[in-house]
Amino acid sequence: MDAPRKTYRPWDPDSYRQQAHSPHSQLPQGDLVFFLLDVVGQLDLGAVYAPYEDQLKGAPPFDPRMMTCLWLYSYSVGVFSSRKIATACQRNLAFLAIVGLDRPDFRTISDFRKLHLDALADLFNQVLKLAHEAGLVQWGAWATDGSKFPGNASRHKAMSYGYMNKEEERLKAEIAELLKAQQQTDEAEDAALGSRRGDELPDELAFREQRLAKIQEAKKRLEEQARAEAQRQRQQWQEEEAERLNEGKKPRQPKTFSETPDDKAQTNFTDPETKIMPQANKSFEYSGNAQAVVEDACQIIVAAFVVMASNDKQQAVPMAEQALANLEAAGIERLRDEQGKAAKIISLEDSGYFSEKAVSGLEALGLDPYMATERQKHHAQATVPAPGQVALAAAVEAELQTGVSAREESAKEKMRAKLQTKKGRAVYGLRKGVVEPVFGQIKGARGFRRFSLRGLGKIRGEWRLVCLTHNLLKIWRYHYVPSMN
Repeated sequence: MDAPRKTYRPWDPDSYRQQAHSPHSQLPQGDLVFFLLDVVGQLDLGAVYAPYEDQLKGAPPFDPRMMTCLWLYSYSVGVFSSRKIATACQRNLAFLAIVGLDRPDFRTISDFRKLHLDALADLFNQVLKLAHEAGLVQWGAWATDGSKFPGNASRHKAMSYGYMNKEEERLKAEIAELLKAQQQTDEAEDAALGSRRGDELPDELAFREQRLAKIQEAKKRLEEQARAEAQRQRQQWQEEEAERLNEGKKPRQPKTFSETPDDKAQTNFTDPETKIMPQANKSFEYSGNAQAVVEDACQIIVAAFVVMASNDKQQAVPMAEQALANLEAAGIERLRDEQGKAAKIISLEDSGYFSEKAVSGLEALGLDPYMATERQKHHAQATVPAPGQVALAAAVEAELQTGVSAREESAKEKMRAKLQTKKGRAVYGLRKGVVEPVFGQIKGARGFRRFSLRGLGKIRGEWRLVCLTHNLLKIWRYHYVPSMN
C-alpha cells in the first residue's frame, strides 16, 4: 500500500475563467498575472513543498504553488506588506486571478514568506535560466554596482559605545542597591508573598538585569566589529603601501589601528546586523548595501547579494564569482573562441570598487575589467591628458589589440590609461546605462526602498526575491506584453 500523500486546498486558476465576472474577462490577455501563473507551472518548487510532505495531520494548507505565485506577483508590482496583499486578494482583479474564491489572510501570507524565504530566493537561478532561454542573457559585458537600502530598524533603538559604558555602570549600581534593599526587607516580603517561594525577582530588578544583559551583548558586538575593522584597515593599508612602492614612492611610517570601539560607534537593538550607512539624501540610516551584477543586453540581474560594508571596495571579485557560479548553475555555458578558450567578459565598475587586488582578481577570473580609478564630478569638463598619459594610453591601446604587455606601470596607471583609450571611453560609457537604471526601476517604479525583514540572512533572501522578480518582469516585457511584440 502506498504511503499517504499530503493534500492541499484545491487550486485551479483555469476554473475561474468559467465565472461570469472572472478576472480573465476583465484583464488584458497579456497581463503580468497570467504570465506568472504560467511561469510557476514551469518552476521546480520541490523545496517549497518539502516542509509540508511529512505533515499529514491538520487542515490542508493552501497550495504552495499558489502562494509562491502570490508573492512573486506582489513583489513584481511593489506590494511588500502581507496585510496589503491580503486586502488586495479581496479587491484587486489580478490578485483574485491568483487566489480565486479561497483567499488567505495576512498571517498565512506572512508565515509563508517567513517559512519559505530561502526556497523562494533559490528560484533566482531557475528564473535566470528562463531568461536565457528567452534570449535575454548574453556573454558580452556586465556591470556591478551597489545601493544602500534602509533596514527594518529604528535609529531611536540604538546606542553608542560610550553611552553603553555609562549605562552599564549606572545599571550595575542600581542593581546592587536593589539587591541590598531586597535583602533588608526579606521578612516583610515573605509576609506579603504568602505561599509563593519568595525568591522571585522584583519587576524593577528583572528589568534592569535584562537591560544590562542587552547592553553587555551590544558592547561585545561592537568590540568584535572594531577588531574586524582594525584588521581590514591594516590589510588595506598594507595593500596601498605595496601599490605606492610599485609606483616608486617613498615608504610611509607604519600606522597602528585601534581595536577598541570609538565612543561614538553605535549598534541597533532592533536589528543588530544592520549598519549605519550614509544615504543619497545625506542622512544616515541602519541599512544594507545591496549589490547587483547586471548584464548589458537586456538588464538581467545575474548576481545579487547584500553586504554590511558601507563601501564597495571588497565586492568586485566576490560578486563576479557569484555571477559566474549562477550562470553555470543555470546551465548557461560560457562562450569560447576557436581554440576552445573561454571568451573574456567585460566587467564594468565605478571608482568605489577600484583596487589593485580587485583588478587582478577579475582578470584571474577571465574578465576584462574597466574600472574608474577616481570619482568624477557630474558635468565636469574632461581634463586634457599629459603627454606621458597620451603615450601610456597609446601603449594600452596596442596591448588591447595584441594582448602583449611590456610595461611596468602600476595597476592604477594602467587602468587610468586604459579608460583614456578610444575603446576604453566607449566601453566604460556603457556602465551607467546598464546597472544604474536597474536600481531606478526597483526603487522608483516598484517602490522597493527599504527591507521588510530583519537579520542579514533574511535581508539577503529578500534582495534575491526582489532581483528575481525584476528578471521576471524583463522576460514578460520583452516577450509577452502585446504592445512590445
